[in-house]
Amino acid sequence: MSFLSKLKEAFSKKEDKAQYLAGFQKTNETFGDALSKMEYEFHGCDDDFLEQLTIILLESDVGIETADLICDKLKEKCKDFPSLTFHWTMNFLMEIMKEIYDEYEDVPVQWNENGTTVFFLEGVNGSGKTTTAAKLAYMWVNQGKKVAFVAADTFRAGAIDQLAEWGERLNCPVIKGRENGDPSAAIVDGCRFAKEKGADILICDTAGRLQNKVNLMKELEKMNRVSAREIEGAPHNTWLVLDATTGQNGLSQAEVFAQSTKLTGIILTKMDGTAKGGIVLAIKHKLHVPVLYLGLGEHPDDLRPFDLDSYLYSISEGLNHNG
Repeated sequence: MSFLSKLKEAFSKKEDKAQYLAGFQKTNETFGDALSKMEYEFHGCDDDFLEQLTIILLESDVGIETADLICDKLKEKCKDFPSLTFHWTMNFLMEIMKEIYDEYEDVPVQWNENGTTVFFLEGVNGSGKTTTAAKLAYMWVNQGKKVAFVAADTFRAGAIDQLAEWGERLNCPVIKGRENGDPSAAIVDGCRFAKEKGADILICDTAGRLQNKVNLMKELEKMNRVSAREIEGAPHNTWLVLDATTGQNGLSQAEVFAQSTKLTGIILTKMDGTAKGGIVLAIKHKLHVPVLYLGLGEHPDDLRPFDLDSYLYSISEGLNHNG
């Protein structure tokens, strides 16, 4: 059975396949449909084909470095098969994309067995950080967990109120920082509250200012330090929320945050609003940080756990997956 057929079979068993297909429709149009159109002029994995493939990869926002790597690996793999069909070339391509993602093992979510598990959500303003905090809380509350929020994004007007509104809707307490105050003070209050009330999970919505890397680093270091002082091992998970529609700019943001703090995961929001789904591969290849969740719509349950097979199938649905 070919790799594409295996992908199709694996995907057909997924419960959230409709959300994945809808969420990656725009990427599939740029990537899967564009690839399938190359079949009619296919004369083997030659330089012309690889040049065209590079363009398609760049248009879906895989990034030049990762696109070059994919093409190099594909050229190497195809050279042993002089009469390779287009279909098998596509099989090799999708296999290579999976290999590149899997090259670095994903770090599992860390849970604090002895008390509250602390999550830091980081990211620039407009990335969908606060809404993502709410969607994560919705998911965990439905799993029977006691969730509390810390509104530590004290510099964005309205961020505290926005989180407070979500807290009311989800029946989750919100520990608020003072507007323009020290976010670390809010985190200390939040950790103490979580311990006192026996919260399972504390989601810290932190400030996302990138105007000065040195300041950002100091701010994040301080927040890490004070949380660890209050709850052993905190923050147990530090997740960066990125707006997928920003493409390579998002990757640049991720690089700055990765230099400033120990990221353990990425959440990509607004995935359904962009054709730039290749950013998933670029992030994993460049930063070696796993993509954990994808925002595939507006509803609370549209935050989907990332699944590599579902992702690969959805972005390449325009290809023939039989054979």
